[in-house]
Amino acid sequence: MAMEARSRIVGTGAYTPAQVLSNTDLERLVDTSDAWITERTGIKERRIAAPEQAASDLALHAAQRALERAGLSATDLDMIIVGTISADMPLPACAAFLQKKLGAGPIPAFDVAAACAGFLYALSIGDHFIRGGTCRRVLVVGVELLSRVLNYEDRATCVLFGDGAGAAILEATDDPRRGVLSTKLYTDATLAESLCIPAGGSREPLSAAGIAQHRDKVHMNGSDIFKVAVKNLSQASRSALDAAGMTASEVTWVVPHQANLRILDQVAHRLDIPLSRFVINIERYGNTSSASIPIALDEAWREGRFKTGDTVLMCALGAGISWASALVRL
Repeated sequence: MAMEARSRIVGTGAYTPAQVLSNTDLERLVDTSDAWITERTGIKERRIAAPEQAASDLALHAAQRALERAGLSATDLDMIIVGTISADMPLPACAAFLQKKLGAGPIPAFDVAAACAGFLYALSIGDHFIRGGTCRRVLVVGVELLSRVLNYEDRATCVLFGDGAGAAILEATDDPRRGVLSTKLYTDATLAESLCIPAGGSREPLSAAGIAQHRDKVHMNGSDIFKVAVKNLSQASRSALDAAGMTASEVTWVVPHQANLRILDQVAHRLDIPLSRFVINIERYGNTSSASIPIALDEAWREGRFKTGDTVLMCALGAGISWASALVRL
């Protein structure tokens, strides 16, 4: 009997805008300090998209770099999935604009809105399409322009987030030693309003009053999110390992969502994996939501930190509350 196809990552790419917004810059905008931000988050700076850039522009750069690394062209793709909550416009999908800019042809292209877990949700969907035999190659992108949905008078949120894009190409393989070993997805809406953008949807359409009250910007109860983040990320990571019949000691690298250095430190402790085996770049980019894992994945690969046969664990948690994990052997 033929072995079921699995998907493996054959190329990654990332793009971050040129403009840097440092903690010192934020000191001039809001009541905060470099020391306060660094101590509580581990963030030193973040990137901000240029006024003329949209989500699909950032995604295009990352996707082109991933295709180049994989030795493929856009016409080799069977599907495009974009994880984002800051698309070019409410409709159509960011993926549709990306498809056009890439010249990929009339293949399925759609967005996944799972906030910071968006890339892993998209990765899992792409993996299932490949396993099912519907697709051979899927472009998975995480992209955010969170600077467009932040209230720069709210120090609880504006210091955390940045802009960027990351991409990965999934390709079918029958090599049992490599590929996506497992993915786990979760949502619990109990804390849905602890991290949200209240206005701009069907429940609360945009209005002059809402905009004046920053209802169209990110609102967050940070303590609510922190409380569940460590527990849920650890649980999802263990579930991905269990599904693959593996233990934490067999993980070569952890590529986590870059939300908060204190969260990552606690996750490392709970998983009993040294923080030195975590790929961390939060100090340079802040929290780029769905883009954070693929950006870190691409950086580590291009820096030569990854080797063929390495096992990489990825985990993320964001608005929803949605969280996810994935285990991949390179």
